[in-house]
Amino acid sequence: MRTLTSAQRQYLKKLAHHLQPIVQLGKNGLTPQLLHSIDQTLDAHELIKLKFLEFQDEKKEISRQIAEQTNSELVGVIGNIAIFYREQPDPDKRKINLPAPRQRHAA
Repeated sequence: MRTLTSAQRQYLKKLAHHLQPIVQLGKNGLTPQLLHSIDQTLDAHELIKLKFLEFQDEKKEISRQIAEQTNSELVGVIGNIAIFYREQPDPDKRKINLPAPRQRHAA
């Protein structure tokens, strides 16, 4: 997975603003079943929100683990909500077109 630029992160946060959390992390924590659910949800939607019902003190670390284990990008954590993005590998099924990274010009 490529690293997102700050402009791409801002774009994705804007797109995610109206989304409802699809996945919830509760008292069972980060289980293989939850990771599988996140993985499938990313395949279907590309951009998802996860709500922390429990483990709020560990949300940043758990969010990083989720991103690593699902090969997705952690767009950001706002309150008890984490936003994840993974580009759909099939261009025909892709719903989100990220803005191209800006080219830096030599002065």
